[in-house]
Amino acid sequence: MPSILQVALDTPLHRLFDYRLPDGLGTVQPGSLVEVPFGRARQVGVVLARQTDSAIGTDKLRDVIRVFDDRPALSPDILRLAQFCADYYHFPLGAILLATLPPRLKNASPFAADTPWLVVTAAGRATEPPARARAQRTLLDALRTAPLGRETVRAHRQSRHAAALVLAGWAQWARLPPPPAERPQTASAPPATAEQQAALDTLLPSFGQFAVHLIHGVTGSGKTELYLRLIDAVLGKQKQALVLIPEIALTPQLEQHFRNRFPGRRINTLHSGLAEGARTENWLTAPDCDVLLGTRLSVFAPLPRLGLIVVDEEHDGSFKQQDGLRYSARDVAIARAKQSKVPVVLGSATPSLESYAQALSGRYRLLELAQRAVSQAQLPAIELVDLKHIPLDNGLTRPALQMLADTLARGEQSLVFLNRRGYAPALYCPSCAWVSPCPRCSARLVLHRTSHRLKCHHCGFETRIPAECPNCGNPDLKPLGQGTQRLEETLAALLPAARIRRIDRDSMRPRAWAELGEAVHGGEVDVLVGTQMLAKGHDFPNMTLALILDTDGALYSPDFRATERLFAQLMQVAGRAGRADKPGRVLIQTAFPDHPLFRYLQRHDYAGYARVLLAEREQLDLPPFTRQVLVRAEAPTMDAALAFLHRAAMLAPDHPQVSVFGATPAPMARVANLERAQLLVQSASRSALQAFVRDWRPQFDNIRPRVVRWSLDVDPLVF
Repeated sequence: MPSILQVALDTPLHRLFDYRLPDGLGTVQPGSLVEVPFGRARQVGVVLARQTDSAIGTDKLRDVIRVFDDRPALSPDILRLAQFCADYYHFPLGAILLATLPPRLKNASPFAADTPWLVVTAAGRATEPPARARAQRTLLDALRTAPLGRETVRAHRQSRHAAALVLAGWAQWARLPPPPAERPQTASAPPATAEQQAALDTLLPSFGQFAVHLIHGVTGSGKTELYLRLIDAVLGKQKQALVLIPEIALTPQLEQHFRNRFPGRRINTLHSGLAEGARTENWLTAPDCDVLLGTRLSVFAPLPRLGLIVVDEEHDGSFKQQDGLRYSARDVAIARAKQSKVPVVLGSATPSLESYAQALSGRYRLLELAQRAVSQAQLPAIELVDLKHIPLDNGLTRPALQMLADTLARGEQSLVFLNRRGYAPALYCPSCAWVSPCPRCSARLVLHRTSHRLKCHHCGFETRIPAECPNCGNPDLKPLGQGTQRLEETLAALLPAARIRRIDRDSMRPRAWAELGEAVHGGEVDVLVGTQMLAKGHDFPNMTLALILDTDGALYSPDFRATERLFAQLMQVAGRAGRADKPGRVLIQTAFPDHPLFRYLQRHDYAGYARVLLAEREQLDLPPFTRQVLVRAEAPTMDAALAFLHRAAMLAPDHPQVSVFGATPAPMARVANLERAQLLVQSASRSALQAFVRDWRPQFDNIRPRVVRWSLDVDPLVF
């Protein structure tokens, strides 16, 4: 009797597909990757089960084309985690499983292994490069401590020196770094503070079982040092650690920190900024690594000896995927820790209200680090400039400019934060009030003067800067507002002696972060101008001033999470100042200095403001006191999108604990020539909401819209 395989495919259908396994293809275990015919094409799928019969006649089934033996099967724990995501986020299982794989492994073409590790040879251990080859000597010394990944070599601009070592026979590229001959030693660590030691004494006895620990530590309190000590304990038990970070830009700095602390250990990185080959190899070698450092997709990496999960900056919205499978990596990490019976540590100076509420209720264990780790370092003094009484000149007030000049004169460094990239938010015609609209979105085109383009930051549309107003022909067009490019230009004119670096998505690439860190630590930069990329994770001891511009929009935003995000952002930016022995100062320009948010911010009182926000949320039946699902619809016309959602609402089952609200246009109603609408469903009971959606979602198939695309977003963060 022929064997029949149930295969998960990357399709929008919530079902598995049966295929015959021809004789000669051998045994196939769950998780194996296979190539199968699907329609007129072929697809790579994941085998989930093997059986002897099918609801479809065996003679009508199509044959598996081949079983891939050049790539590993997905492990049972990854299959269980994907099934949890399929159930909780109501997303097709096959689409989830294929999304977790690096692109190369989803390709049916033969897979050729890469050699992503630079390792020292026996000759390299026994010889020394010439004294004049200082860079080669430095690289060889590093290799004698631990192998280096190809991306690390590139990030530190050492490819040329690596090639020289390989040519001399002192190093070679290999697929896997050799295992250490003996257990590697951990590099010396700074003495633990009293708060860190108290946290360790609480955390370490609970290892080996599932628990969620929330570390609320002020900026500079040594959360990373606490993570390192916990990881050291896990490695001592021959287990693996998974560390999730919100931004690719943080990877080089943290990776180097981990390598210095754990010489000889295998430390892998996973994120979308890696070259395709390196990403594939790092995924393939993840089962053999000791520490995996990565962004949100790393939560699905194969780690058979998992002993600890750390989610750094757990409040950050980057952990929430905003398309496809709209999952929260933080929440999936907790689910994985529970399945694997290991602890998970969430860390932040400004925890999300969802996590903080869980800690206050006792479901999570709350640990506080209220003091900075450097004994001389104090939390910075936060001052406000009232824009109602002090005028702006090119986006800056006189007190702000004076502070920048004084900091420069003392030989200290400053950070100027403006969360808006580009030269100006729009191009403006003073004659007819034309303001550069995006032809595809409900948004303005942003002026990028350095590239001489107008760009939409929502759909990617761009065009040249017009010579005259398209509406009235006026040639005297003006930039409206200020972005980081214009701010950099303004500061260069006002502070000609300052060495200024701009940090935003237009100016930085992941490999440039190592160079930036060296420049800042080496005193080659006086003023950093940047967006939220600068707000988290960076430790610059000589930075004593943080200047924060133009953040008032969040104070009157219709998004109920806006003030929570703003408080977190301001607290994170403020935390870059005064992290060593020099006192820090923070200056915020605002037209609303009496807003309660600023009073709590000046006291560095996250807990107080969080309780205020939680009380408001509870009164208004908002998360975390309710659970939400958002149904999104996109169509060429708004009428079509709304009609689909109205029909969906009519098909919703009656449930006493679930509220279905009316369909409305999305806040950003048009993106990339598609009109967008949404429908909110909410309940105080997570189980009731899940049961409701489980019964409701199949009804969407009965609507059969021809021009509407729809999606479900469970626990949405963005509306």
